[in-house]
Amino acid sequence: MLNETRAGRDVLVWGVVASALLTGLVWLLGQRLHGIALLPDQGASWYYWKLPDPTFWTRASAWVGYAAHQLVSWGLIYHAQTRIRRYTSGLHRVNYTALAANGGFIALHALQTQLFYDGLAQDVSIFSSQGSVVLLLVWVLLMENRRRGLVLTWSAPISAQVVSFARRYHGYLFSWAAIYTFWYHPMESSSGHLIGFFYMFLLLVQSSLMFTRAHTNRWWTMTLELMVAVHGTLVAVMNSGPNGIWPMFLFGFVAIFVLTQMHGVGLSTTARWWIGGTFVVAALAVYSWRGFGKIDEVVRIPAIEYLLVAVLALLIWAGIRLTALVRR
Repeated sequence: MLNETRAGRDVLVWGVVASALLTGLVWLLGQRLHGIALLPDQGASWYYWKLPDPTFWTRASAWVGYAAHQLVSWGLIYHAQTRIRRYTSGLHRVNYTALAANGGFIALHALQTQLFYDGLAQDVSIFSSQGSVVLLLVWVLLMENRRRGLVLTWSAPISAQVVSFARRYHGYLFSWAAIYTFWYHPMESSSGHLIGFFYMFLLLVQSSLMFTRAHTNRWWTMTLELMVAVHGTLVAVMNSGPNGIWPMFLFGFVAIFVLTQMHGVGLSTTARWWIGGTFVVAALAVYSWRGFGKIDEVVRIPAIEYLLVAVLALLIWAGIRLTALVRR
């Protein structure tokens, strides 16, 4: 068991190191993109990093690359689910194939950015990219509802059938969210892009480790969930400065950690009280400076995510029922 634990940790350590090195490569290659002329920023719904005059080839290069990456990933997940179906401490052959495939498509996107620049952002809304990540996070809340609870260990009354569906098919949804977001952006070297690509590389590593002990390491999966707080906060600071809305992202996502995520890794009751207390003190300190009239920002993201859990559970339940009726 000790050797299995160490093997799983080694895989994750190498995954993090590889993600950091790839992020450094994105920064290095991004230095060649500084001369590309872009349109002025036009507000929150505008994605800045896209060509003013796209062509058929700039569009096709992004969409064909994305489609190929997506289909290969889904094919590997299906192969693993139908041919392997057992967890091991080491890597299966399909894991090596998935890691190599993701590495190859990362290289392809880097080349595509250098030659054609544009990502999927030229043709789809910026909210679709953000929404895909939100959907991933909400799906995890639903999938883990019975194991760790939804709010302070309280489990929402979601049927076992719905949770089972979410667990069985989560790989396809998570793969889509990560790969779609990955190809949405050109491989630019801005701070926001670098943080985002590092996060995407970690998610691609996770998707490549299906049916391994590392894939279900609770500290690792919780860290992936919590990283959105780091990414969202830093990007908000970069975009709107220290007086912007970064506290909404920081305290909103950390609130979900305190209410839900930290209860699934075996922390003692004392540790959880300390974490919760520190969160409350930090929030009060920041909003004493920011103004208590804005403290409702803390509950906006948790309220949206928990509401979306209910909506998602209802949609899955309706889909299952409809499928059963059609089969009859």
